[in-house]
Amino acid sequence: MDRRSPLILSIDTATPCSSVALTIGTRQEGKVIAAFSLTGKVTHSRRLLSVIDLLMAETSRTWQDIDGIAISLGPGSFTGLRIGMATAKGLAAAAGKFLVGISTLDALASKCVSDKLICAVLDARKKEVYAAFYRLGDDGLVARVSEQAVLPPQELAALVTEPVVMVGDGALVYGELFQTLLGERVALAPAQLHEPSAASLGFLAGEKLLRGELLNLAEGVPTYIRSSDAELNLLKKNNTVVQG
Repeated sequence: MDRRSPLILSIDTATPCSSVALTIGTRQEGKVIAAFSLTGKVTHSRRLLSVIDLLMAETSRTWQDIDGIAISLGPGSFTGLRIGMATAKGLAAAAGKFLVGISTLDALASKCVSDKLICAVLDARKKEVYAAFYRLGDDGLVARVSEQAVLPPQELAALVTEPVVMVGDGALVYGELFQTLLGERVALAPAQLHEPSAASLGFLAGEKLLRGELLNLAEGVPTYIRSSDAELNLLKKNNTVVQG
């Protein structure tokens, strides 16, 4: 592996958009070799492996060339995250490659360059959003400055006390609400930045790989932030049994 320019296969299935990319290097010194993104009704599990095969074939890359596999950890769609994690783990185990996990919100925010506060926002359904705040550092790179959270959009708006740029599908879903509550303090990122990008994921993973920050194949799990419906229903059932 080139210690400055690892070749990363990255997978993002945290939202309805399936995104796969091959990248070399990091945010400061990187290059997108190939990328594929598609939002549609076909499930991630039906297209992921065929798209990965296509990218490898079209770029004449082999598994021996790959230094690591990056996976979007979430938050996001519970089903999508599980499909992505299972696929990434299977490929990493079969090919003997490092596995690197990246926050979906971190990858989303990394595409924005602004002197303003940056807020990555994903629609979490149930009238809530997943969100985190970011700032541009002296090195020209965006870094997270808050915890990741799930909360109603009104509560997120209440946390904003300075000009902010919002990026992500949550910013689109609740854009009118944010503009009503925040007025001139809020600006939405350009339209092309709101979908997660596996290429952005790959550059962040390249940095983590060089730092030795890897996921354990046996223990790596998605970042859900809140419980899934199945888990919530199980908790309700258990509480009913205890109370009965």
